[in-house]
Amino acid sequence: MKYFGTHGAPWWYELSRRGVLHVAGLYVLASWVLVQVADLASTPFPLPDEAIRLIWIAACLGFPIALVFGWRYDITRDGVVRTDPHRPDTTTRLSRADHAIITVLTLLALGIAATTAHTLIWMVEQQRVEVPGLPPAPVVVPESIAVLPFADLSPNGDQEYLSDGLAEELLNMLARIPELSVAARTSSFAFREQAMEITEIARRLRVAHVLEGSVRRQDNRIRVTAQLIHASDGYQLWSQIYDRRIDDIFAIQDEIAAEVVSQLKMELLGGPPTTRQTDPDAYALFLQARHVSHRVTPETYEQAVTLYLRALDIDPEYAAAWTGLARMYCKQVEKGLLTDEEGRALAFDAVNRALGLDPYSAQAHADLAWIAMYLKRDLGEAAEYFERAMYLAPTDPEILFDSATLLQALGRMDEAIALKEFSVARDPVNPRRHYNLGNAYLFGRRYESAVSAYRTALTLSPTLLGAHYHIGRALLLSGRPDEALEAMEKESFEAWRLVGLPTVYHALGRSEEASATIALLIDKYQKDAAYNIAYDFALLEQPDLAFEWLHRAVEYGDPGLSEIAVTPEFMVLEDDPRWIPFLEQLGKSPSQLRAVKFNVEAPK
Repeated sequence: MKYFGTHGAPWWYELSRRGVLHVAGLYVLASWVLVQVADLASTPFPLPDEAIRLIWIAACLGFPIALVFGWRYDITRDGVVRTDPHRPDTTTRLSRADHAIITVLTLLALGIAATTAHTLIWMVEQQRVEVPGLPPAPVVVPESIAVLPFADLSPNGDQEYLSDGLAEELLNMLARIPELSVAARTSSFAFREQAMEITEIARRLRVAHVLEGSVRRQDNRIRVTAQLIHASDGYQLWSQIYDRRIDDIFAIQDEIAAEVVSQLKMELLGGPPTTRQTDPDAYALFLQARHVSHRVTPETYEQAVTLYLRALDIDPEYAAAWTGLARMYCKQVEKGLLTDEEGRALAFDAVNRALGLDPYSAQAHADLAWIAMYLKRDLGEAAEYFERAMYLAPTDPEILFDSATLLQALGRMDEAIALKEFSVARDPVNPRRHYNLGNAYLFGRRYESAVSAYRTALTLSPTLLGAHYHIGRALLLSGRPDEALEAMEKESFEAWRLVGLPTVYHALGRSEEASATIALLIDKYQKDAAYNIAYDFALLEQPDLAFEWLHRAVEYGDPGLSEIAVTPEFMVLEDDPRWIPFLEQLGKSPSQLRAVKFNVEAPK
């Protein structure tokens, strides 16, 4: 069958006469060039794959508009004219109807262009770095959320532990979903009582959704409100009020978590996570213990231990309370409040009680890894426990961060940095995360990145102890002693300042000041800083004294020895015949570290 157009002419002829084929060809070519330019631009200015896809969709939507225009109109030196449908190679002036059609086509094209541009800008904004030194952030995906601290609306305002605890429980429940990206607690709770729009908070946390709410408790009744908000526009996707007895708090948590999963249209293999129920009084004590433990002082650690033990008196089979207790014992060892031996025994007993009740507790396995790494100094055993913990909770930022510390001790710096960068992306306004990422960069000999990360930490917490020292340390190692001196002099913590200044003075040729300062350091802090004194002497080109203080560090049980394989100041000792035997004594020679099997992969 033969198809004909106007006055019997074939359709292909009519399309050619009207210039439609020409317009279509040019449009396709221009669209292809635009996509290629966008793809090339994504190298220096990273764009998500969704952005390229969006440009293609916009081009496809505009294609019919171009075809309609090409069929009906021509662009000549005299402007836009209408193609005469009856006489070949003839045009006519535009009528009022033509002007109206052109206006509509133009508005449609501009609408597509404006919508595309607005969406692209939003995508770029979601990836924007908030503070200097932050590593490139992952693209904000729809399956991402931050749980903000719930407001305490109780009559006496004394239920913050409950409102915070409910929010943290929801955060932890949602974080157990591998398909869901959840902002870490420290960053989410950093916006408490800040007069900031939800959309801005979400942008800084790089999440697509925010869950917020409030808690009002009076006697044995509790009212919980919860709202799920779409971050880009502040639109409320879902809200609910739960007016129940306090005994129903577990059901409330489960219902909220299930509703979030439903609203995000996530398909989970095992369904949404649920709360392990316990006695309400034990649960209240558990929440109080966790609440006070976030205040990092010896007193609050002791209070937390007492509260966990009271909860366990009520419910001895409360696995989460045993895990929390084990963690507090570990923290007390870190702060020197318990001896290694005492802390190891208490923590080991508590964590094994937790695993006996819940063999799939990722945190319990991570605690065993910490005990093995810091108290038993068995890196191989630590690797086994961390592997198990990461298998059970593959995106938990705390576990990943601790696993990165082990990788760091093993000298596998690229992998350690990858895990720490992931953790920072999940916890972007936590200054300690940036500080420790700076340490990883420093040990990986990436000094400029280290300086940037430390400065980010200071931006978030201007009084952060040790940050100025480490900036100076990185600057000195990169050959900038004048700048290093300026940074060291800003360090408010005396011990760190005294550790840093001798090596800077030495690099500047101020040998008398270097000798006087390290003498003062030894006089005031020799037991606490034996390891640091050792690497100072290494840089002061006094290897005999460096080894003397390394042996003292072993005698004192200095925790800095865990980093000896990657501490850059000791590079000057690598050719000394005493170096490898000393590392072998510690179990940290290159061959010994390579023998430790630790299979780990950074989440995507």
